[in-house]
Amino acid sequence: QYNLVNVSTPVAAFVARYALNNWRKQGKFKVIYTAQGFHFYQGGAPHKNAIFLALEKLAGPWTDYLVVVNREDEEAAQRYGLVPHQRVRYIPGTGINVDRFNPNAIGEAEVLNVRQELGLHHETPLFLSVGEFIPRKRPWDILKAFAQMARPQAHLAFAGRGEILEEMQQLAADLGVQNQVHFLGMRSDIPTLMSASSATILASEQEGLPNCVMESLYLEIPTIGTEIRGTRDLLEGGCGLLFKVGDIDGLARSMAWVLDHPEDARIMAKRGRERMTDYGVPQILKVYEALYAEALSA
Repeated sequence: QYNLVNVSTPVAAFVARYALNNWRKQGKFKVIYTAQGFHFYQGGAPHKNAIFLALEKLAGPWTDYLVVVNREDEEAAQRYGLVPHQRVRYIPGTGINVDRFNPNAIGEAEVLNVRQELGLHHETPLFLSVGEFIPRKRPWDILKAFAQMARPQAHLAFAGRGEILEEMQQLAADLGVQNQVHFLGMRSDIPTLMSASSATILASEQEGLPNCVMESLYLEIPTIGTEIRGTRDLLEGGCGLLFKVGDIDGLARSMAWVLDHPEDARIMAKRGRERMTDYGVPQILKVYEALYAEALSA
């Protein structure tokens, strides 16, 4: 009885589109696929890229509209003809919760409480990384760069959990920075943690359009990320600091720059917030509503 089905993420969307295709061919409904980052990408392993590109081409005829969340995927969708070009749409993510990540809604007392929880003075520099402890996020790069920066007064916090958490805890000890690194587990106060930080860091080798980067920018927090699709879209043009995947030296320099140039870092963060004007949930909802209306009237 549905008029429209919106599937999301490459693997789940492939399965769903395959399962739905017989009904779709009968004209019973339209199918929209929101990619959230193709599993083939610049810098990916060639054999994996070839496999996932072939699967995307196979599933293209099962798709009425393709939504991409970054410019690299938009260009790839057009270049490989995954669907007819007029049915490829760029929509930047699923939107920022503008109420939850509003800097004016986070009080100084909340920030102070978080810092007290971590045993930090109000002027102690704190870097924050938000995300799962999985290989794709490369948290070891952050730990190595933090140790290389050699700022004994600075601290680093990780919010998240995952399969390589214990391995990273051991790495922090091996690097001699275990007393400066905080493994916080899952947290419900990410906006406050970001607001308590000197900068947020994402070292991933692959993303679609990372929410943690958008949220940090919306909060006007200096942001450091890898030069990959999605993250690059958000930080290029002076809205943040970019470094190559795996470039420990580059990341360490970026972290040190934030500490040594606080006024320039604040200006950069303000520029990042201005970029986020069109990324809020209300704006994204309007774009999706327009797409749904078009699909249903086609």
